[in-house]
Amino acid sequence: MTDVITIDGPAGSGKSTVSRLLAKKINCLYLDTGAMYRAVALAASRKGISFSDGKRLGELCRSLELYFTTDADPPRLFLGKEDISVPIRTPDMDMLSSEVSAVKEVREAMMELQRKMARGISIVAEGRDMGTVVFPEARHKFFLTASPEVRAERRYKEMVGRGESVSKEIVEAKLRKRDHQDKTRLLAPLKPATSAKLIDSTKLTPDEIVRDILKDLKKRNA
Repeated sequence: MTDVITIDGPAGSGKSTVSRLLAKKINCLYLDTGAMYRAVALAASRKGISFSDGKRLGELCRSLELYFTTDADPPRLFLGKEDISVPIRTPDMDMLSSEVSAVKEVREAMMELQRKMARGISIVAEGRDMGTVVFPEARHKFFLTASPEVRAERRYKEMVGRGESVSKEIVEAKLRKRDHQDKTRLLAPLKPATSAKLIDSTKLTPDEIVRDILKDLKKRNA
């Protein structure tokens, strides 16, 4: 591990946009770990593997050929030769990825892959347990949050922008359910690392957050 910046937080906190912008600013790899769990959920669903079958899910994870391409913004995620960037971003995948990420064998396999991807390079790793579990020794850790209403509004606009037909009420209800699943799971629950800087993004733009992070990085590296 050369240098890792971790950015964790719940859905709709802005961590994906911020992580992507930050990685571009400092010219390093953006690692979207949430997309990786969505890919596992998609692959397991297609193969009809029960989410209670940890052994088969672990085997599936280790057989997946997952990789990101950086020639587009945001980066595209491929499963073998298939671009799965769009199919993994459905409301169903929101819930299923949270469910599958609570499986011990899945987290172990994904953690192994994520650490492998970070070996020897500098990265911005975005997810829910990057600073607490996957990269506990990372020098720079941040945790983004925002009010549930603002996060739901962001997620709603994102989904409408993709052409999905949804209601704000359903989006908010699913987001609150996802929050509960992520925070209460026994394995790697969503929480800030003790050394993470907390950033409330409710009233901040992604560019403002990135500027704040860059100032903090400059200070720490001085």
